[in-house]
Amino acid sequence: MDRPRPRLRTRSRLLTALTAAALAATGLTALSAPTARAADADLARNGGFESTLDGWTCTANSGANVNSPVHGGTSALRATPTGADNAQCAQTVTVRPDSAYTLSGFVRGGYVYLGASGTGTTDVSTWTPSAPDWQKLTTTFRTGPSTTKVTIYTHGWYGTPAYYADDLSLTGPGADAPAPPTAPTGLAAGTPTSTGVPLSWTAVPGATSYAIYTNGAKSRTVTGTSATLSGLTPATAYSFQVAAVNDAGESPKSAAVTATTAQGADGGGGSADLPTHALVGYLHASFANGAGYTRLADVPDSWDVIDLAFGEPTSTTSGDIRFNRCPATECPGVESDADFKAAIKAKQAAGKKVLISIGGQNGQVQLTTAAARDTFVSSVSKIIDEYGLDGLDVDFEGHSLSLDTADTDFKHPTTPVIVNLIAALKTLKAKYGDDFVLSMAPETFFVQNGYQFYGTGKWGGQDPRCGAYLPVIHALRDDLTLLHVQDYNSGPIMGLDNQYHSMGGADFHIAMTDMLLTGFPVAGDANNVFPPLRPDQIAIGMPASTNAGNGYVSPAETTKALNCLTKKTDCGAYSSHGTWPGLRGLMTWSVNWDRFNNWEFQRNFDAYFG
Repeated sequence: MDRPRPRLRTRSRLLTALTAAALAATGLTALSAPTARAADADLARNGGFESTLDGWTCTANSGANVNSPVHGGTSALRATPTGADNAQCAQTVTVRPDSAYTLSGFVRGGYVYLGASGTGTTDVSTWTPSAPDWQKLTTTFRTGPSTTKVTIYTHGWYGTPAYYADDLSLTGPGADAPAPPTAPTGLAAGTPTSTGVPLSWTAVPGATSYAIYTNGAKSRTVTGTSATLSGLTPATAYSFQVAAVNDAGESPKSAAVTATTAQGADGGGGSADLPTHALVGYLHASFANGAGYTRLADVPDSWDVIDLAFGEPTSTTSGDIRFNRCPATECPGVESDADFKAAIKAKQAAGKKVLISIGGQNGQVQLTTAAARDTFVSSVSKIIDEYGLDGLDVDFEGHSLSLDTADTDFKHPTTPVIVNLIAALKTLKAKYGDDFVLSMAPETFFVQNGYQFYGTGKWGGQDPRCGAYLPVIHALRDDLTLLHVQDYNSGPIMGLDNQYHSMGGADFHIAMTDMLLTGFPVAGDANNVFPPLRPDQIAIGMPASTNAGNGYVSPAETTKALNCLTKKTDCGAYSSHGTWPGLRGLMTWSVNWDRFNNWEFQRNFDAYFG
């Protein structure tokens, strides 16, 4: 966490990209053109761009509606690539499964592409290297047996002049009008803990997700037919209902079931309980840097979760994790092991959580095999048991997580390092039970960048780490206590407004956090939506000072971000899609750097949350 983060890789050279595109286009000519039928219609919305850019989304704000040159009507699209963006303009269209479609349009300029993705069969594209006047491009495809939406697009190439497009059409059978699903049946509650209730229900045909209602208010959305509602109050009765959801809307709610959470220890919450708003910080426990060493016993009571940084691997792929405390030669004043363990117990007695954080900037962990997975579980367990810790923080950075080329479905990952990590974390959670605190601290590169790019198979040329945490977060969303994405040491990231946001101000934190709490289509695929997380699972990650990392945010900007997300006030250029007063809190790198900065971060948190 203590160095600048990588930015997106630059694209390959133009010649290589154009050669690959030409080969792809050549392969497409073998497709036979479907015969239009009387029932066929033009399904593209605003294909002539007469209504500005209505229906179209252009990357990096690259598109504009112009009146000259035009092919038909009075308007056309002009899109301008940059060295880092190909000026893709796209829209998602509802189609009929197993049906033939023709995509055509008129383009003008150099290196202009027209294509369709998400077809469920073979995605298609066609292109022209030079069109000094209007030129018609046409390609065809057939949808897969379960495909109901495709994305049509046009784009140029990196660093080339602006291109123009007009009169785009997608001709084929229109989709049948969808209907909302029926109400779920069979809703049942399992055995409650002091803070959670497991629920299950019968699958509903045609449902793509399920909305869970707690005491009449929607509390979360899931894709499966079971979930555990956590973060509940001990010894409290709750009523639950479930509604099925698809593109047409939400079904009526199921019949309600009630459940009462168990009595917590000491009549309060279980040991995994956190305060409504928590302050999370990393404590430099295994190394020294310019922030100086801070004894665990000297960490102020304001810090609710203390992540011991770091447990690191003995080798990149062994899975063997060791926690070596900072030696006295590097960290003057370091306490003995006995005093360190006593300080852990004292923090826990005061209601604080002390976790071991695995990874960091230098600790790359790649669980490439089942043997490495099992070694990871046993070695991490040994650390937790030796020090009596409350749980685990996953801080995999660098190339610890990256996607194989063919791994494009975050809900069903196939990349071994991701599959093995998920299995390892589930094993640890099952071993230690409901009170086990599990947190993750990925970089925005690994999470929010999945909105635009996901892996390499679909977005050739992008870094395979883009969005690589999404399968892990999704698979463990019912077990995850906290997600605190590092909103720093990052390049600009696109938000749900399809605009890039940069570090250093409230807007960046609002946009990045809003994505987690609203959900978003992965890699622009409207059929592959990353569901929202609960606000009590989210803490916003920020550097404690200008010394701690790029992207430092002043207390005033931090307050603006919190006001927008929790009160819907002080929203600037980016306005959140909801209001989440239950947002868990803030995370910072690090306790040591905050102490170095006269506790500015802690004092601002205390002032805001009281």
